[in-house]
Amino acid sequence: MYNILICDDEKDIVSALRIYLSAEGYRIFEAYTGKEALEIVEEQEIHLILMDIMMPELDGIAATAKLREQSNIPVILLTAKSEDSDKILGLNIGADDYITKPFNPAEVVARVRSQLRRYTNLGGMVKKESRFCIGSIELDDAEKSVTVDGDPVSLTPLEYNILKLLMENPGHVFSSGEIYEKVWKDVALGNEGTVAVHIRHLREKIEIDPAQPRYLKVVWGQGYKMEKDKGAARE
Repeated sequence: MYNILICDDEKDIVSALRIYLSAEGYRIFEAYTGKEALEIVEEQEIHLILMDIMMPELDGIAATAKLREQSNIPVILLTAKSEDSDKILGLNIGADDYITKPFNPAEVVARVRSQLRRYTNLGGMVKKESRFCIGSIELDDAEKSVTVDGDPVSLTPLEYNILKLLMENPGHVFSSGEIYEKVWKDVALGNEGTVAVHIRHLREKIEIDPAQPRYLKVVWGQGYKMEKDKGAARE
C-alpha cells in the first residue's frame, strides 16, 4: 500500500482528494500547511505528496525546496490557473508535476499512478533505516524508543529528534544553527542557545558522565557530533 500526503489549506479540497485516492486503495495523510507536511514526512513513510502552492506558515514552493534537501519523494503541485510563474518555480526547485484547479478526479489518479510508477522503477523507494546503534545507545525509530545498556530512556520529542539526527550521521559535525533548523523546522535567528540547553539535558540522560561525554561530543567553535567509532553499526 502506498502512503500519500495531501497538503492544502482548503479542507474541502483535502476531503475530495482523500475520497478519490482512498477509493484506489491508497493510505492518506492530511496536512494544511507546508510546515505540517514536513513534520508528517519526518514521522511517516510517505511515497507521494500532493502539495498546494498557496498556504499559510510555509507555502508549497518553500516546503518542496526544504523537502528536496533530504528526500526525492514525488511532489505534485496543486495550482490555480493564475499561478503559472509559481508552477515554473516549483518545477525548477524539484516538484515532479502539477495539477491545475479545478481538477478532474480521473486526471489526479492517473498522475499519481504515473509518478508512483516512475518513483518505483527508478529505485526511489528505498526503505528508511529505522534502527541506529552507537555503543550502548540504541534508537529504534519505528517504535520511537531509545535505550542505553538495554534500559529505556525517556526523551522529550525535541531531545529524541536531536539524538536521531546525530545518530543518523555519526561523525558529522552539525552547528547549533543547523540542528535548530532541522529539528525545530525554523530559522535559527539567535536560538542556538536553546540547542545547547537540550544537548545538556540529552547528555544527562544518555551519558554515564555528562561532564565527560563518551558519545555526544562538542567540537569547539563548530558544533556537535555523535562519535562513530564505538564498535557500533546501523541496521
